Parts: sequence; C-alpha cells; structure tokens
Amino acid sequence: MEKDAGSKLPKNRIDRFEDLIAWQKARRLTQGIYEATRQGSFAGDFGLAGQIQRSAVSIMSNIAEGFERGGRGEFHQFLTVAKASCAEVRSHLYVALDIGYVNRMTFDGLLAQAEEVARIIGGLRSSVARQRNAG
Repeated sequence: MEKDAGSKLPKNRIDRFEDLIAWQKARRLTQGIYEATRQGSFAGDFGLAGQIQRSAVSIMSNIAEGFERGGRGEFHQFLTVAKASCAEVRSHLYVALDIGYVNRMTFDGLLAQAEEVARIIGGLRSSVARQRNAG
C-alpha cells in the first residue's frame, strides 16, 4: 500500500469491517433478502425464508468475523465461507422463483446483487491470499 505524504498510515487502509465494500454490499443484499421474504407466500414459508435469511446474514457475519480475527490466513478462510454463503443465497433464490415466492424482477435483482457480492469477496480473498503469501 502507498503511504500518504506526512502520514504514517498506509493510504486506503481499512481499519473497520464496516468500511469494506464487500461487507457494505452484503449488508444491502441481506436487507433485500429480508424485504423479499416478508412478502406474500414467502412470509409464510418459515423454512425457506429462515434459511435464505441465515445464508445472507452469514455472508456479512463471516466477512466481519474474519476481518476482526486479525490474521490473513483466518480472514481468507472466513471469506471462503462468506463466498459459499453467496452461492447458498443464489440457490435458495432459484427455489423461491420456481415456486412463485418472488417474481422475475425481484429474482434478477437479488441474484445480481449476490453475484456481485461473490465477485467482490473473490477479489478480496485473492488480495488477502497474495498478502499472506508475500508476508
């Protein structure tokens, strides 16, 4: 990382998990999942609604927990779990679409968000792996 002139801290240093774009995007995805699961028939299916909600929460929770662990190896591991939870959200979204709990527009929007979060986590995971291997 570059250092700012006159500063001892690296430029663009992230000190809080809340500052991570991956966590911010995962938070928005989780909000969208909760909104979708509170609508119509989806709201009455406690099994699927609860599972997709837990999967979405798992994404942001694993990013946060891994970041706070402090070690690059552990952070990488938690990012792997978070990315897998993105896949779980996507899989549950297909079920919700297939049985009519969400319409195509809602499905497409949430799927795109989940895919974006997965890509961002993948990039972050690669960056953490490079730092881990260099250090």
